[in-house]
Amino acid sequence: MTEMLVPSRFCGPPSSGNGGWSAGALAALTVELDHSDPWPAVTVALHRPPPLDTELPVTTAEGWTVATHDGDTVARAQVADRELTEVPPVPLADAQAATAGYRGFVSHPFPTCFTCGTGRDEGDGLRIFPGDVVGDEHGRVAAPWTPHPSVAEDWHAYQEPARDASLPVTWAALDCVGGWSTDIQERAMVLGTITLRLDSLPRIGEEHVLVGASLGGEGRKTYTAATLYDSAGTVVATAEHVWITVDPTTFG
Repeated sequence: MTEMLVPSRFCGPPSSGNGGWSAGALAALTVELDHSDPWPAVTVALHRPPPLDTELPVTTAEGWTVATHDGDTVARAQVADRELTEVPPVPLADAQAATAGYRGFVSHPFPTCFTCGTGRDEGDGLRIFPGDVVGDEHGRVAAPWTPHPSVAEDWHAYQEPARDASLPVTWAALDCVGGWSTDIQERAMVLGTITLRLDSLPRIGEEHVLVGASLGGEGRKTYTAATLYDSAGTVVATAEHVWITVDPTTFG
């Protein structure tokens, strides 16, 4: 048995973990990452809001890696053997123009969110602000993102040049861009399930582009996809999400 902990910096709502970061932390415990080999896609299902600054026991059961709190399942993860939808790229200039129209500037259900929160300062949150791509017939959203030194794998040494962003931060970056391809500012949602394929880790200080798209929905569930591109237009990672509509006051 091992343990997982979500530091308070990586919150989504004020009192619980950012879904993408929490999922990435569990994914890192699910597979032994070997940089010389392809990394498998991993599915993480979040069963309840991950508590902050709390040691969560992690065990394996029936092919799943399971994080619990007080005997209840918080999240579970397993390697996923399926293809994922890659959202087509948009030029950096279009992503920069899109982020100026980020709907979260007007109304945001969770302004404390590590990934997309408007209440987070530079070097604290990721400040990824996806906006509608102007004139895009596919309804995509996009945002530029340059990973800050504070999200490096060894962030205590961030004054040294060029490092990669950590794996949980990379998962966090692929989280909210999917949600903002929907009406999340009007109908609050939280991440229920994320399946992510990581091709590489994003480089600190390099400009990237995130693109998201809606894949439909039913009932309280909404389906989305997101893809992260580096400055050369190469896919860094891609993800699919299932979002669950919630009452935001219950996640305060």
